[in-house]
Amino acid sequence: MKIALLSSFYPLRGGISQFNASMLNELGKKHDVRAFNFKRQYPGILFPGKTQYVTPDDEAVPVESVSLLDTANPFTYGKTARAIREWKPDLLVMKYWMSWFAPSLGYIARHVGCKSVSVLDNVIPHEQRFFDKPLTKYFLGGVDGFVTMSDSVTADLLALKPDAKHVLLPHPLYSHFGEKLPREEAENLLGLEHGKKNLLFFGLIRSYKGLDILLEAFRDLPEDYQLIVAGEPYGSFEKYQSIIDSLPGKDRIKVFPNYIKDSEVRKFFSAADVTVLPYRSATQSGISSVSYHFEVPMIVTDVGGLKSTIGDRGTGIVAQKADPASIRAEILRYFSDDNIREHCIASIRSEKERLSWERFCSELTGFAATL
Repeated sequence: MKIALLSSFYPLRGGISQFNASMLNELGKKHDVRAFNFKRQYPGILFPGKTQYVTPDDEAVPVESVSLLDTANPFTYGKTARAIREWKPDLLVMKYWMSWFAPSLGYIARHVGCKSVSVLDNVIPHEQRFFDKPLTKYFLGGVDGFVTMSDSVTADLLALKPDAKHVLLPHPLYSHFGEKLPREEAENLLGLEHGKKNLLFFGLIRSYKGLDILLEAFRDLPEDYQLIVAGEPYGSFEKYQSIIDSLPGKDRIKVFPNYIKDSEVRKFFSAADVTVLPYRSATQSGISSVSYHFEVPMIVTDVGGLKSTIGDRGTGIVAQKADPASIRAEILRYFSDDNIREHCIASIRSEKERLSWERFCSELTGFAATL
């Protein structure tokens, strides 16, 4: 089968590009695949991070792609659709995660002359605006089938498009970060004190991810707890730093407020006892896939798909509310019973067998064949 993938690829960086690179690599084992990339993914005003692009020290693996689509320039929509159409694919696969992409991807889906499938990270974004639903409805109306990765995204899809043809395929594991380091070595690399209970908050720092909730939860934890915060802030870090400065245990918080390049990811997960996802809202989380790879259990909130994809699978435990008291209670419970950790790790090892890229891509193409 000839498959065109239209989404973000190298030199764009981040979890979406990593997902697409893994999907491209796996699909390419059995199919003729070509990557069509963004020439410009977002205007700078819509991107509060430091950069959208790979920097020289990121050590990202280059991906060959055709960069055509400028989402802010409608003249490139037809150009991109024409280039894909001239390649004559049997299937177009697109990632979708925010309504900014709806006009461009919706137009292209309608003008490529082949079946289309979208892998939906979100249907409605975490930070909602009045135009999200109408734009997303336009996008959904041009696509033949949809892959969701959590029950909550499936529900959002069907709320906007009740007749949508869809399949639920859990988020595959990221496995390109290398092997786990010895804990003591990882702690030395991060400047951590040995013998502590290490909590990890990892990934882009955005309001909905609740880092402030975790910091307040940390306020009353005993002195044998240590918190690692690793990720680039979207916007100012000032409000988080103010909380840190107010904490009696601020010396036990290590902050790495930068984009974490692939070769450094394993240091953080190798040092961690548990990953904490204190999210205010969620669908699924790519961070959970990294945590699975390194066999680190999780503490998550009962939002979106986190309970069904983590709590119900036994790979972590669930706080009923996204507030400091609930998060603190589950942290204390996790460390109070070694059986919880052992059960979570055993469940993660079982999930690792299920969540392969080979299975994800095989089921995606099998679904596409039914459209």
